[in-house]
Amino acid sequence: MGEREFLIYLDEAQENRYRHRHAWKQRQITKFRVQYEALIEGMWRTIVRYDSAHGQPHQDILHPDGSQTKQMFPYYTNAEVLTIGQRDIMEHWPDYRATYEKEMVK
Repeated sequence: MGEREFLIYLDEAQENRYRHRHAWKQRQITKFRVQYEALIEGMWRTIVRYDSAHGQPHQDILHPDGSQTKQMFPYYTNAEVLTIGQRDIMEHWPDYRATYEKEMVK
């Protein structure tokens, strides 16, 4: 079984980052977590996360009030959702941050 973990800053100011962790066995992704984190008001906040917790790959969008929006991927493999999550975060992190900050104002 192998495991890999890394962190990538998404901007020069280092206020937005992508956290990645996955494990595999015999070429199969057995578990994973990829998430977008933003430094807001001096605290690192997880805003969107894709993972394989609870036995099924899914996405969690975390809101400032502590609630979460969950989207399940029942017919996808861990590897497929890992790839979906990577692409989504890399392409849309500015939108996720803007939405989160707007929700903070409410």
